[in-house]
Amino acid sequence: MAYMTARKRATGMGSAKTGTSHFWNMTISSVALLVLVPLFVFTFGPMLGEPYPEVVAYFSRPFPAIVAALTLLVGFVHFKNGAQVMIEDYVQGLARKISIIAVICISYAAAATGLFAIARLAL
Repeated sequence: MAYMTARKRATGMGSAKTGTSHFWNMTISSVALLVLVPLFVFTFGPMLGEPYPEVVAYFSRPFPAIVAALTLLVGFVHFKNGAQVMIEDYVQGLARKISIIAVICISYAAAATGLFAIARLAL
């Protein structure tokens, strides 16, 4: 039986030096969403059920379009980071890599689609 020190048993079991930056990214996006989501609800809410020309006229103004775009962008980045952490915790092997790549592609595609839709409304 080989004698292993506590340091030898712990080597390779850490966060690979990325845990702190990932934590701060999630914290910053959470605080940004804490401000953006109520703004989005109060700017988007009055337009629910309105006719299409009124919605286009409303989102042609800069403030509602910027709030909606920032909420979509920050929300999908926060989703990507959270889903990646969940996959890293619960999925093993090749499925982990495939799942992480799929989540990243889906979140960026959804964010791009949302930003494109807002740009079409705003311009």
